[in-house]
Amino acid sequence: MVEAVLIDLFSLPANWQNNIQGLLHNALETIEKCSSIHAPCVYVMCCQRQGSERRGEQEFLLPALRGFQSQRRLEVVCAQTTAAALYTIKQRLDEKDLSIIKVILPTSRKDLMKVYMDHLFTAVYQFEFEDLQVVSDRESLQIPERQHERQTLPSQDVALIQSEIQMYLESLPSLKGELTILRSSLIPDDIFLHGFTTRTGGISYIPTLSSCNLFSSSKRRDPQAVVKENLRRLANAAGFNPEAFHRVKIDHANAVCIMGKTEPDNYDGIVTNQKGVTLAAPGADCIPVLFADPIRKACGAAHSGWKGTLLGVSMATVNAMVSEYGCNMKDILVVLGPSVGPCCYKLPRESAKEFHRIDPKCVRLFDSASPYIDIRRATRILLERGGILPENIQDDSITDQNQNITFCTACHPDKFYSHFRDGTNFGTQIGFISIKD
Repeated sequence: MVEAVLIDLFSLPANWQNNIQGLLHNALETIEKCSSIHAPCVYVMCCQRQGSERRGEQEFLLPALRGFQSQRRLEVVCAQTTAAALYTIKQRLDEKDLSIIKVILPTSRKDLMKVYMDHLFTAVYQFEFEDLQVVSDRESLQIPERQHERQTLPSQDVALIQSEIQMYLESLPSLKGELTILRSSLIPDDIFLHGFTTRTGGISYIPTLSSCNLFSSSKRRDPQAVVKENLRRLANAAGFNPEAFHRVKIDHANAVCIMGKTEPDNYDGIVTNQKGVTLAAPGADCIPVLFADPIRKACGAAHSGWKGTLLGVSMATVNAMVSEYGCNMKDILVVLGPSVGPCCYKLPRESAKEFHRIDPKCVRLFDSASPYIDIRRATRILLERGGILPENIQDDSITDQNQNITFCTACHPDKFYSHFRDGTNFGTQIGFISIKD
């Protein structure tokens, strides 16, 4: 069932401009009468000409709006660009958790609009497109869809749309304060650039994603364009090139990608000895783990959830550095980033047994149906057993708590995202590392 209607009056053909009030009136009248359109919210998108005021644009449309005697909530959104108008409407939809939208627009705008929506929305949203009528058929309660075969827009037009979206997103203010990066004193900053992000300083506005979300998926409402802008801001603050940025492709397993070799379809670890290439591992309860060898000048990153921890993804990453770059186990430094702590994280007892086998201290309330699990301790133990020196591992066991960066993500909603705490529409922070030029 349609949850909202978007009427696009942004860029009408020249011969329609003089009848914009009539067009809007016809569209609203059809929505009012049509029993198949139950959407409580209607958004009218129009162009705000440079030098004009938003209020003036709305007042111009008032004659058409006065006849719309409906219980539906109607809002006119005026902006100077399609990107700005659509993003504003997306915010309204997200505030109400709406995702099924009927779009009424001129046929000539359909292919263009679909490109905008591909970049500003995700698969969470469903769009139905219908043609804007020039003349209302008062006997019909349907807006007939013209036969229109979708054409591929020229690449230069797509590039212009992408540029418009990028410029608009770059103009938005940062939310939740300044961008903050946590750094470890264990990793030498004269050789490596590294850090762990928090949730501040980006433009993501949905509460569970706000504001520096660094991962987009078909199941979340943050589009790739927003995540890309968050990454650009992080790159500017940290000093790395976002075009040479490589994030692991999560599989919750132990495969490792060697930069410069054939990339696996999925992997939770990645290593390199190339300068200026930034590696990253996400985390929203799972541990982002960073690896650095200042002697051989190699580095790595790994995503270690409970499954990856049991499968030994951290040692798999270490072993890749040893085999590929000749690293010595005793030279490799390992830092565990913000992740869900044993204070909050639970697993079913069958899964907890695997951690109990590593070390009984990795499990608390073992006899309960859902014991508490310490995946950080398990990670440290497996690394030490593999040959990493205890003093070369930084986690929440650090003596000087002022140096601690392995905070519990679930316990700090103001600083970190947490799948465990926030549910399915959660944000993602990352750990990143590169070798300085």
